[in-house]
Amino acid sequence: MDLIKTIEEQQKRAGAQKFNVGDTVKVHFKIVEGKTERIQIYEGIVLCIKNSGIGQTFTVRKNSYGVGVERVFPMNSPRIMQVEIVHAGKVRRAKLYYLRDKVGKGAKVKELVGGKIAQALAARNAAAAANAAAKEEAVHAAAVAEHEAAKAAAKK
Repeated sequence: MDLIKTIEEQQKRAGAQKFNVGDTVKVHFKIVEGKTERIQIYEGIVLCIKNSGIGQTFTVRKNSYGVGVERVFPMNSPRIMQVEIVHAGKVRRAKLYYLRDKVGKGAKVKELVGGKIAQALAARNAAAAANAAAKEEAVHAAAVAEHEAAKAAAKK
């Protein structure tokens, strides 16, 4: 049992950002298309956070051209580069599934306002940006090293 916990701890994403249900977030997600990689930003309201530990997931809902679209993201996925909090939501539920049936203004979530909240969000987003930049730099360095190794192998 102890071995499983140690493996789970190794697989957890370092610097995972804390956010709550009802927050409007931008998820910077790495998409791999063949040999190229790009970062896609998915913005919406966090409907729910499920499970715990390594298998924790969160669902983000957005309206795209009048159609509601939901996407489930694993919290500890290495493809998530950054989760940026746009607005902190004020909700009294753990799961916001009722937003699926709402249309227009009824589908909005009240926003938490205040100086302390704005400062906390700015600090969280700055930390998330720093973690994302460090992660991107590490990925870039690994790609450059791999490219140099391939060059050296080709010359031989």
